[in-house]
Parts: sequence; structure tokens; C-alpha cells
Amino acid sequence: MGSSTAYQLAKRDFKVLLLEQFDFLHHRGSSHGESRTLRATYPEAYYAAMVMDSLRLWEEAESEIGYKVYFKTHHLDMGPADDKSLRSVIANCHLNSVPHRVLDSHQVSDEVSGRIQVPENWVCVVSEIGGVIKPTKAVSMFQTLAIRNGAVLRDNMEVREIERDDLRGGVLVSTASGERFWGRKCVVTAGAWMKKLVKRVSGMEIPIQPLETNVMYWRIRDGHEAEFAITTGDGSDSHGGFPTFASYGKPYIYGTPSLEFPGLIKIPVHGGRGCDPERRKWEAPDPDALASVKEWIQVTFGGRVDASRPVIVQSCLYSMTPDEDFVIDFLGGELGREVVVAGGFSGHGFKMAPVVGQILADLVVNGEAKGVDLRYFELARFDGNPKGNVKDFEDQVKFSHSYEDEVAISAASPN
Repeated sequence: MGSSTAYQLAKRDFKVLLLEQFDFLHHRGSSHGESRTLRATYPEAYYAAMVMDSLRLWEEAESEIGYKVYFKTHHLDMGPADDKSLRSVIANCHLNSVPHRVLDSHQVSDEVSGRIQVPENWVCVVSEIGGVIKPTKAVSMFQTLAIRNGAVLRDNMEVREIERDDLRGGVLVSTASGERFWGRKCVVTAGAWMKKLVKRVSGMEIPIQPLETNVMYWRIRDGHEAEFAITTGDGSDSHGGFPTFASYGKPYIYGTPSLEFPGLIKIPVHGGRGCDPERRKWEAPDPDALASVKEWIQVTFGGRVDASRPVIVQSCLYSMTPDEDFVIDFLGGELGREVVVAGGFSGHGFKMAPVVGQILADLVVNGEAKGVDLRYFELARFDGNPKGNVKDFEDQVKFSHSYEDEVAISAASPN
């Protein structure tokens, strides 16, 4: 989100400094790896327009950089016909004019040539708006475009203090190395470190819980590799390839087609363990979660995917809010409207990085983001209501109250 914001501001001819606490393109946060899902099918009505705007902005940035980070395919949501979240997805597709089709269990089997089998009482939502984004490559793209437009980027610069400059106005930012920088405005997009940083510089508690989660890749059995590839086999990325997908209910499972590792398919369970990002355990997947994914793979893909064990397991961080919605707002307090914060992207925000960067740039420059309803992302939603936004579908999110609790946290919406 920070790299996207730097790119958006530099494009508008503002003087921009981007500070990263670790190496650029590091693997310690939430923005690394080889795949993130792009989808417009959401239980919440307010995300579809942001996804559609981001789709346009992804393609615009690709045209500027000269290479691809977004690979198209269709998207498939599946789950019990009475699942409230999935029913909200269908309703919002109608509300937001998201192209989609609702299929029963027999129709979906025909749709994907028998590659997916679901129970009789399940329904599936097929949308042509889907695909895979390559996150490390995308972050590199934003940083490169920011530099091309005049931004200055510095890594290994841990921010320790953000203060008002009472003499000149604006803000002073101090780093662990002792360097100080001045700017008229400051945008904070610290990911899993957001809660700690904001508390240190302002005393304010933002309800963003870091999670350690596991991404798992499974081996496609010999002879079936092409069936799960994102392409059709002729090199095109038309909609004949395998879809990105999400399975509603318990467990909540999501996945992407075979792309980054030929012969493997990404199928994790959406959830994780509360953690302190400075003291990660780097643990293996929870045995119960792993068992549930194995069973789901066996039932859904039959013998086409080897469900005995994942062949690659990668650790990643989420930054979860209690309602799984973003935080995009002025920090307030002594720092007022000089500091804008954006975090809590809750395992589903990467696809919207372009539009979030645009929104943050608008807030910095204009004090508002026209055409975007940000009330669902305001900090004030937690005042007197620690759960945040009230939703019509079932709340499936379970949070620990502190890093030390080390309890499992299961989340409801896909990557």
C-alpha cells in the first residue's frame, strides 16, 4: 500500500520519500510471494467498486512499466446454499452489476469439466472478474514507477517517531538510525507493525491484530497438470483455464490455479495464529487446519491432487481488524490530519492496492477522496463498539485479545 501511494503521489509531481523498515521486497510481512487473488465477489457491498477501479489501475500501471503482474482467469465461489456470506455475495453481485452466474452442483461440474465436485446442497458463483496478481513483482513495479516519477526510496529505515513540527508545520519523522525527515504530510502503511507504531507515536490503540498464517502448495498428480493451469495450454490466459476459487463455510479455503510453480496448486485455509511480528514462531500449519484442507482437497478434486501433504509451506502475516474491514483514515489526536493511516487489510486487501494508493494520495493532497465512501474504514467505527462494522451475515472471525494468547484465529473472507 505504501509503494502504491508513493507511485500515485509522485505521478502528481509531489516530492515523495518512501521509508521501508527492512530491505525492499523483503519476506517478513504481507506483501511478498507469488500469488494473490483478484475477485469482485464480496459479502460486503462496498468492495466491488474498489476492485473494479483497481482492475483498471493495475492495467494502467502495467502499461507504464511494460510487463504484467496481473494474470486473468475467472473466479469461482462455492459453499452451502444457505451460507449467509455466500448469499450476500450473490446479492451484492446483483447490486453492483458484477457479471456472474449461479450454478448448482451438477452445473459447476459441467462448467469445469468435472475438475471440481461439490455436495448436492451447494451452489457456486462464477464471475469472469478474477485472476492472480504476483505480489513481489507488483510491489517492485510500484517502487520502480515511483522512482521514475521522482520519488526517493530508502530501505532499512525503521521509523521510531512521528511528531508535529510546530515551527514550520507538517511533520517530523525520526528513524532508529537517528535520521530525521520533514514533510507536509505523512502516510503510515506499516502492515503487521501498524498497531505498535501508532501506539508508540500517538498513544492511540488501533484494533489491528497481526496473524501468522501458512500458505500451502499441493502436488497435482501426473497427467492432470494442465487441468489446473491458469492458461488453456496454448499460452493464452483466456477464461478457459482453471479459476481462482474460495470455499465458504468451515473450513474457509481459498486457492489459485497452477501458475508460479508448475505442477503445484496453492490451497491454504484462511486463518492463523495471533502473533507479535517481532517474535514469530514460524510454526508448521495447525494440525486440525491441515487435516481439514486435506479432506477438502480429496472431496473436491478427487484423485487429481495429492492430498497426503503440502509440498511447500510458506509463512506470511495478516493484519486483521475485528470486522475484517480496512482502516483508512486521518490519525487524529495531536497529529490531526497531518498523518493518514492505512492498515488492517485482513488477508484480502492486496488486490485493491492501486485504488488504496489513489485514495491515500487524495486524502494527503485534497483532504478527501471524492467518489469513495470511506465511512466503513473510519477509526471511529470502533468507538464504543469493539467489533466494528455490523454485518448481516454470520461473524466467523475469532480473535485473541493479546499477542500472548497464541490462540487460533479463523477468518471468513478469502485472500
